[in-house]
Formats: sequence, structure tokens, C-alpha cells
Amino acid sequence: MDQAELRDITEIEQLLARYAVSMTKGDIEAVLEVFTHNGTYSAFGATYGVHDFPSLATAAPQGLFLTGTPQVELKGDSATGYQPLCFVEQTNHDMRLGWYTDEYLRVAGAWRLHRRSMTFLRRNGARDSGRPHDPRRPEPTVASAG
Repeated sequence: MDQAELRDITEIEQLLARYAVSMTKGDIEAVLEVFTHNGTYSAFGATYGVHDFPSLATAAPQGLFLTGTPQVELKGDSATGYQPLCFVEQTNHDMRLGWYTDEYLRVAGAWRLHRRSMTFLRRNGARDSGRPHDPRRPEPTVASAG
């Protein structure tokens, strides 16, 4: 890996760290800053535009977003990756396990999340994107073209 690739990987790792720490702290404005202006987040059977993220985060339980080192593949000014997640709910310490599948873009010289989707690991061995009919989560306001 050359120095430029190492810098890109480090910047993406720090971007993802800002996401996890900001989610844990409940700082949704800081979370929005890690996404591209037309970024998306997919879970619970739907894809949300970045503009929907505040209402989605408000409906979600609060807790610790513990993420692992991402696996990243660079492709010039874009990249893809996977990052493991263990979410621990603050009020009862229930856990959600899984991984994010990501697409990153370099925008104005800085890496940003463009697409992030969640896959949950279930106790029964299943892997899925979440319960599509969770009554606590809001519906996306507009389908995103991404």
C-alpha cells in the first residue's frame, strides 16, 4: 500500500469513527456531516435520504455504537467497504449485531459516506436488513435516487 492509499484509508477510518462516536453521543448534526449531500442509509426494509436521518435517529433507541476496523477497497475517488457493528442499547443493554455495507466518495477533497446499509445478525442465524414494519421508525419522506 502506498502513502496516498494509506492516507485515504486513515481518512475513511476517521470518518467512520466520527459516525459511531456522534451516534453514541446523539449528535445528529455531526452524523449528517459524514454523508454526501445526497447520501442514503438503508435498514428496516427502506432507504432513507440523509434529510430523513434526524427523524430516523430520534425514533431509534439510544446507546453505544461499537464498530470494528472497516474493510475498505479503494477505487480512485470512490471506495466500498464493510464495517462490523455491535450496538448496545443504553436503557437495558440489549445488543444488536451486524455489519454496515458502505460506499464512499471523495467530495471536495474529503471522503464522505455516500451509501450505508445495515445487515443484522439474528440469534436464529438469519441475516437481514431489519424489521420492515417496526412501528417506531418513520417512513422515508422521498425515495432517494442516491
